Amino acid sequence: MTDIDSRIRASFARQNMMHTMGAELTHIGDGEVIITAPILLSSRQQHGVAHAALTFAIGDTAAGYAALTKLPSDQEVMTAEIKINLLSPGQGDYLRATGKVIKPGRRLVVVTAEVHAITDGQEKLIAILQGTMAPVQI
Repeated sequence: MTDIDSRIRASFARQNMMHTMGAELTHIGDGEVIITAPILLSSRQQHGVAHAALTFAIGDTAAGYAALTKLPSDQEVMTAEIKINLLSPGQGDYLRATGKVIKPGRRLVVVTAEVHAITDGQEKLIAILQGTMAPVQI
């Protein structure tokens, strides 16, 4: 396990909201992070599908940690802005958010995330996010 892996895993372990949602960090790569979360009863909206808040939260978090893989060890990252396009209802067993760095930078890191709903091994793209992460000194 690399230093960045350990750093991201330790940071993720401190995210109470991710724990509440049952989210798991499933992949850390150079400029890419994947987070999965079950679609729990407590994470559903009135139509019985995943609430957009779940979709947004894991997409934003995956994109932020993807940005962190490109930063030096004396920096953290905060979301400066991020938008989401909800493409389809989040219907399935769980959601998978894949965050990627589009353009790293010293002051801003441009990121994206795709969120897929997974049911019995079949996946459907349900949302895309695009945003900017701001490196901050720790």
